[in-house]
Formats: sequence, structure tokens, C-alpha cells
Amino acid sequence: MRLLSFFSAVVGLLGCTSAASLFAGSNLYYAAGLNQEQQTTLFKGLQDANVQVLRVWLDGQDSPQKGSYFTSFPSREGDTPRSYNDEVLNRLDGFMHNAQGYAKNALKAHSDFYGQYYGTGLFYSDKNAIEYYKDRIAHVMAHVNPYNGNPWSESPEYIFAFETQNEAMHGNEYPDVLADWQCEIAGAIKDNLQGRSDILVSTGGGSYLATSAQDPYFSCAALDVIAIHAYGLGDLTKQALEPYVKKAQASGKKLIMQEWGMCYYDTSNNNCPTGDALSPLTRDNNIKKYADSIGLAGIPWMYWQIIPNGDAHYGYDYEVGIDHQNWGALKAASQVAQQYAAAFDFSEWL
Repeated sequence: MRLLSFFSAVVGLLGCTSAASLFAGSNLYYAAGLNQEQQTTLFKGLQDANVQVLRVWLDGQDSPQKGSYFTSFPSREGDTPRSYNDEVLNRLDGFMHNAQGYAKNALKAHSDFYGQYYGTGLFYSDKNAIEYYKDRIAHVMAHVNPYNGNPWSESPEYIFAFETQNEAMHGNEYPDVLADWQCEIAGAIKDNLQGRSDILVSTGGGSYLATSAQDPYFSCAALDVIAIHAYGLGDLTKQALEPYVKKAQASGKKLIMQEWGMCYYDTSNNNCPTGDALSPLTRDNNIKKYADSIGLAGIPWMYWQIIPNGDAHYGYDYEVGIDHQNWGALKAASQVAQQYAAAFDFSEWL
């Protein structure tokens, strides 16, 4: 499994000529905290489900999260910009190495702490904030993994993609500013790859389908992949997704449904803060239905989230625990993902 990294890693019958097949993936924002036993549980479960890519975060987390107990680890930057703490990177070195035994790749997701200095708007337009963030990216990509002796920027056996930022400007208050920022940061990642094409550059999704796949992204030369985050049911239909697939194909871009999930509760439109629990069968059917819909649109998907323990059912509850309730349905959907015809060929990076 490869990791889709940061700076937080399929198929439909559209008449496309590609012989490529879809793949399934997952997310785990606190992956760096897992101990050896938890990692083994996770990797075996993902292997069983034929999950190809796991998206992980490059920032600190406090235990517990989603019912998982682990040793807390600090933010990558402390109280001021450029004050780096590499503990999360060091932990992920071993995590990625261990994942190799299960043929998993990672997608790395960047988050930021600069809001305390610049707020959610100025972070995307202030020159100093942008330069601080580029320095952070360069620091991460130059980090050397002791297990292969290479910097992360030269570790395609571990890393599927780097992304600009998880859900940059979540509210999309200034779309023009955001579009410029996304392309500039994607360019910074490309610069640190130094001409390599064996690791992809991706956005980190938005608050829903339309904000995830904004028009300027399709003309940004530095972006390889446009990531979609969608939880509302209307955004997960084949009919809603097909226009974006066609636009991506015409623009030479790839799409990934990087975040989606089916709510544990019975709340309207899959909105999931709390509520009454759905019956296991109803949720099973929801998972299968929308995995099929995304697959029929030809888009690879990454579920939010597969966790190595039983779901604690708090927070926004889309998680499914390995060998716990609803795991059979999600595993089955993931196992058959490769049977769909893909709109995009990712085989070079898997």
C-alpha cells in the first residue's frame, strides 16, 4: 500500500478505451500513532479488502481518536513557523516500511497551523504565510527515510502522492485566491520532486463536490490529480460525477474520490454528527450502493475511514472497524473495485 501524503494517498462504464481498473483506498489521520500490533491489524485488514492506497496526515494527534488508543505525538511545527518537530515523520518512516510487507502505498496529507497567525483568509494570500508553507513542504520532502536511505521525494515505493493541503479553505470564501494558491503550492511540490513523475501531485479536496473540483484546477499544469471530498448523497451519484470525469479526461487530469463515507446514524442526507443508529443491513446496503455509484463513474475511491478497532461512535461517524459491524460490506465493495472500468489509469503509481 502506498501512502498518499500530505500536506494533510475505479471505474465506470463511460465508454472510455482505457483497460485500467479501479482501485480502492482509505484514510487514517492518526496513522502515525499506531503501535506494531495496531499496524498489523490495519495492514492485514486492508490487504484482505484489496485496499491499494492509504491517506495519512503529517501533523500531531492526541490519543484517543475514534476509539484507538496510542501514544500522542506533537505537531510538526511548534509555536512559530519553521520550528520543526520531525516525530510524526520519523513515525511514518517505520509505518511506511511496515506497510510494504502488505503492498500498500501512502498518500500524504498536509494540514496547517498558520491560522493562528493569518486566519483562514490571509493564509492563502499572505506572501510570508505562503513562503513558510513552501518551506514546510520542502522540509518534509527532504526528510530521509532510514529504511530505504532516500528522501521522501525519491520514495515512490512508499509514496503514491503528495497533496497541497487537506480541504484548503474549507468554506471556499475566496475561490480565486484559493485557485491561485492551489496551483502555486502544487508547483512547489513539483519543484521538490525535481522532475520526477513517479509520485503524483494532488489537491486535498474541498467541502463537497463542486468546491473540490473547481474550474481553474483543471488548467493548472502542476496538478496531476483533483481530489473530491463528498458526503452528501447527491454528490455521490454517477450522474453528478460524470461531468467532472469528462472534464478531467479532456484536461489531462485524474480524479480520486478521496473522502466519502456512509453515516452510522439515520440523519438526513448522510449528515452525521449524531442521531439514531441505522440497522446494520441498511448501512451495509448504503455502502454497497454508493461504492457502486462511484465505481460506475470510473473514479477510484478512498473510504473515510477504516480503523483497526471497533468504532466508538462519536464525532462525525463514518468509520468502519476491521472485523466489526459493516466491515463485511465495505470489504466486499473494496474487493470488487478493480472489476469496474476506470476512467483514469493509475497503474504506473500503484
